[in-house]
Amino acid sequence: MTATNQRVDLAGIVVDLLTQTDAVAKIIGHARQAKHLPDAELSALSVVSANLDHLVQFGHGSRWQGVLGDSLHPSRPLRYVPEAPSPFDAPPMLWLNLIDGAPLVMRTKQLTGKLWPRLAGSDLIGPILDDAEVHGLRVGFLGGQPKIQAQLAAQLAEQRPNLHVSGFWAPERNEIENESLSMQLVAAIRESNTDILVVGLGKPRQELWMASYGSLTGASVLLAFGAVVDFLAGTVQRAPQWLATSGLEWAWRLSLEPRRLAQRYLVDDPPGLLTLQRQSKLISSTQASPLRQKPARRFPRLQPPGEGKFVAVKAPVDVSVIAVTYNNADSVEQLISSLRVEASGLRLRIVIADNGSVDSTVKQLEKHDDVIVIPTGSNLGYAGGINAARPYTGDCEAVLILNPDLYVSPGSIQRLLNRMWLSQAGIVVPRLLEEDGTTYTSLRREPTVLRATGDALFGERVSRRPGWGSEIEYNLESYAHPHQIDWATGAALLIDSTLAKELGPWDEQFFLYSEETDYFKRARQAGARIWYEPESSMTHQMGGSGASVQLETLMAVNRIRYARKQQPVRTATMFQNAVIGHEVLRSWKPQRGGVLRAVATERSWSSLLAATGGTQPHDGFPFGTVIIPAHNETAVIAQTLEPLQPLAEQGLIQVIVSCNGCTDDTAQIARSFSGVQVIEISTPSKVAALNAAENIAKGYPRLYLDADIIITASALRMVFEHLSEPEVLSARPAFTYDTAGASGIVMAFYRARRRLPGTNDALWGAGAYGLSRSGRARFTQFPSVVADDLFIDQQFTAQEKTVLPTIPVQVKTPRTVGSLLAILRRNYRGQQELLRQDQASSTTRSTLGQLARSISGPVSAWDALVYAGMVAVARGSKKPAATGAGTVWERDDSSRQAA
Repeated sequence: MTATNQRVDLAGIVVDLLTQTDAVAKIIGHARQAKHLPDAELSALSVVSANLDHLVQFGHGSRWQGVLGDSLHPSRPLRYVPEAPSPFDAPPMLWLNLIDGAPLVMRTKQLTGKLWPRLAGSDLIGPILDDAEVHGLRVGFLGGQPKIQAQLAAQLAEQRPNLHVSGFWAPERNEIENESLSMQLVAAIRESNTDILVVGLGKPRQELWMASYGSLTGASVLLAFGAVVDFLAGTVQRAPQWLATSGLEWAWRLSLEPRRLAQRYLVDDPPGLLTLQRQSKLISSTQASPLRQKPARRFPRLQPPGEGKFVAVKAPVDVSVIAVTYNNADSVEQLISSLRVEASGLRLRIVIADNGSVDSTVKQLEKHDDVIVIPTGSNLGYAGGINAARPYTGDCEAVLILNPDLYVSPGSIQRLLNRMWLSQAGIVVPRLLEEDGTTYTSLRREPTVLRATGDALFGERVSRRPGWGSEIEYNLESYAHPHQIDWATGAALLIDSTLAKELGPWDEQFFLYSEETDYFKRARQAGARIWYEPESSMTHQMGGSGASVQLETLMAVNRIRYARKQQPVRTATMFQNAVIGHEVLRSWKPQRGGVLRAVATERSWSSLLAATGGTQPHDGFPFGTVIIPAHNETAVIAQTLEPLQPLAEQGLIQVIVSCNGCTDDTAQIARSFSGVQVIEISTPSKVAALNAAENIAKGYPRLYLDADIIITASALRMVFEHLSEPEVLSARPAFTYDTAGASGIVMAFYRARRRLPGTNDALWGAGAYGLSRSGRARFTQFPSVVADDLFIDQQFTAQEKTVLPTIPVQVKTPRTVGSLLAILRRNYRGQQELLRQDQASSTTRSTLGQLARSISGPVSAWDALVYAGMVAVARGSKKPAATGAGTVWERDDSSRQAA
């Protein structure tokens, strides 16, 4: 469509502003051009009357956003066409959206200053049929009941004897939602030589069917005119003219069909009025946009190795498959067998990370010499297992993440690839089937407070509630058509390899559940589109991870953790209250009572299932140096060195324990760990210990680790990998506060601190921070200050610091108020030292503002009050004298206990 008529964008729908005469002329002209030039490559034209319901169905934030085209953006077929060599070889579709509905007419007048006519399908169909009769165009009718079509046929024969009717088709709903049956319908329409096809399947089915198959019907024009067949047949009476003119035709239709239309007019459509008002604009450009082109493949398509064989790690492949196993001996063989069928047409690499299975899973995997098995050594969680496998994906076009208890239906991976190419999607998910063959409700919307509240109140009941009232997509129609989604359960997802590299590791803080929610969110934030492909199906043995109160609790808690990561503090607190409300309403169930107790008692979260260290695969482990300053750390040094020793023993990393002023067995214990280097200096100074260790450090990156902090090998790998990237300066692992055994005042203090954005984004406070070579070049040596981590934090801007999604390190807090005050006095003295040296800027005002904004209820208000009070007491108390220019060790011994 290249005509220069005026256009508006109404809530994401580009509408062409035309008079009725111009609209009919454009439609008939397109059909006549195709009629007289049969050999010309003229694309089919789909015509849509856009009303408020259309905006709700296809506009901004809708279920079907981005599925259709418009006059500025021709579209490729929504579904992959089997006959075409590639999705991009199928004929494109042109679109013409016409204004319909009083609210759209009014909004358009506000934007243009001109009153444009309403062009409903029921108004246009008469003039279109008149012109079709004059010009000898063949008209077909798709939709409606056979009885109604028979009435229409009789009326047309009587009233329009010269109209060439090519045929009537009345498919059942299952036919239009099934690809093979729809292709049979397409063949029948094509054989009829239809010029204009009137499609009356109801919204949104008619538009979705046209977007999928319209260009294959042979019709040059397709009209998405809803109930026009009923109007023409006289089975549905139109509203009186005065009602239509006053914008109340919807009320007339509602009175005629209340059961069918109440949901649409009274629940679904009203929010669209606000979207229409807020997200509409004039469009200045009148030039058509070209079709999106298929991106070049990263390497030429190569032939599969044959006989269902998988490809070795160094060769290029179409798809690298990652699965994470944990005691999956009863299902993993079925997964591999189904993948071998897929390997007959695609080059696949299979990488399986085993999270410490104690059954026969690994033995079964070892029978397959073309499967790459990565033993992680322990249960790293789902995200941790994926991250362990990521380095082995190699050169591929896409990465496919699969649960180990899936069965992949033949051709499903190719269909996911087709969708990725066709829609330029960053991630594509398949249809998940339950073991009885029914579709599992796997599609999800972004978690919000309203959706969490709706799910708490109604669960799976009232499944037709609006999208803002449920996180789960219950509408089965959504599972019948390809479309963009927010996210889906993480059992199966195909990720474009470029996007996978950009997003980096999965967040290991979640262990199990919500890690996929976070990954999809990060993908959308990076500008990637997420698509659902129903023609790709995989059968899932639901509950493969088991079902227990502990897992149900972990699922609920991780929803709260996700909200805290992605939402402002107050919103996250409201979300947490909705999750607690969900459990309150179900606490009468025997298996749910324990969930409520755990979710409502945050101190119990530390006892939930969590990732353990593991040995980590050593292939390609990035070299770096770990520096551990230690002063009288007999109680804790062994537990800190234990996960590092296997890597140090093999020379994969350098570990230096810098004992300073030790009078206990710290050095002797450290030397008992093979591969660990130990140095001793007499001065009890942390910065002196750091500087001494740097004199023998072999390279970069470097991690500076407190002696009572345990970092897993997988977390260390993620830190060193990130710091090895060009232009990266600093990073630290994720951390969590361990307040077990602490007093109520101490717990309240650290709850308040955890809510402060500055705590979560800074390098200080985690007991661990890392620097690349370029980052370390920001200063010559560690200065004689107490707060070395604060000094480091001040060397970098917010954009130069990264908090990585690792398995969190545990920061043990003081147990008593007295110990906490001692720590705070030391911290503030350190801040004053840096201020005197112009090495830092005061953050008091910023912290107070963050503290005030963190209050969202009585508990957070109490926590903020405790925090402010402890800070005031610490700042106002007499500062103890310091020895050695403030560089002596001052610490809390109440928290230094062996794990």
